[in-house]
Amino acid sequence: MNTSMKTNKMLCLAAALGLLVSALSACSWHNDKQKEEKLAATAKISGTEAERIALAKVPNGTIKEGEIEKEKGKLIWSFDIATPGTADITEVNVDANTGEIAGIEHEKAKDEKKEKD
Repeated sequence: MNTSMKTNKMLCLAAALGLLVSALSACSWHNDKQKEEKLAATAKISGTEAERIALAKVPNGTIKEGEIEKEKGKLIWSFDIATPGTADITEVNVDANTGEIAGIEHEKAKDEKKEKD
């Protein structure tokens, strides 16, 4: 087999592998979204109300990311909130059934980056 054919086969294999990875990633995202929707449907506190509660704990904060999840057996809304003038993030967890603060954690920017990786 000549070099050109080997190269073509390798390129086709790489392209097929890339398509497979993309498809699996899309399926995973869709499943995560469905899971979040189901959890949100069982919550007594809406996402909007939980955002209001969380933002009250971080003056002048801006929500960068939010999700509903089960953590330690509790259904919570979790928000990463940025504060002007700092790169750090405050994670505020709101109990999705009572609206009470379930936890507040201050994360340095470098620690937040590690968490995402």
